[in-house]
Amino acid sequence: MAFRFRSMSQADAEAIARWHYPAPFSFYDWTSDPDDLAELLDPTARGDDYLAVEDGDGTLIGFFHYKRPHGPKLEIGLGLHPDWTGHGLGTRFLEAGLEYGRCRFAPKQFTLSVASFNRRAITVYERAGFARVRVFTHWTNGGEWEFIEMQRSA
Repeated sequence: MAFRFRSMSQADAEAIARWHYPAPFSFYDWTSDPDDLAELLDPTARGDDYLAVEDGDGTLIGFFHYKRPHGPKLEIGLGLHPDWTGHGLGTRFLEAGLEYGRCRFAPKQFTLSVASFNRRAITVYERAGFARVRVFTHWTNGGEWEFIEMQRSA
């Protein structure tokens, strides 16, 4: 499958905000965190850090959030449309996003954080060469949650 990265439009952001995942992945619904939702829906806050990802037919299937580099590290966030999760697409989607990030930002390392209960995503990240760096708790979605920070070389 080919992936096309493009600037996220307001219509894209609004569509992504409506995505709903089955439990326990409903944790990732944008409506679960009002601050994250506000950033996604505000064109100024979103800036050009969020990219929409389309499949070869032009269907919005995901997004990447490239957080400005901190020295040699580029932090990423990503999401696949709920209809596309669990179908073996994760590794190819992630690799396409890493390649885009390498070309645009030229980092030495990528870093990301994932909820520790999300074994499916952790498996994808480990297959792509990410290693666990630390476990930490973070207040989000109305509670304190355990996350795993992971990184890999670019």
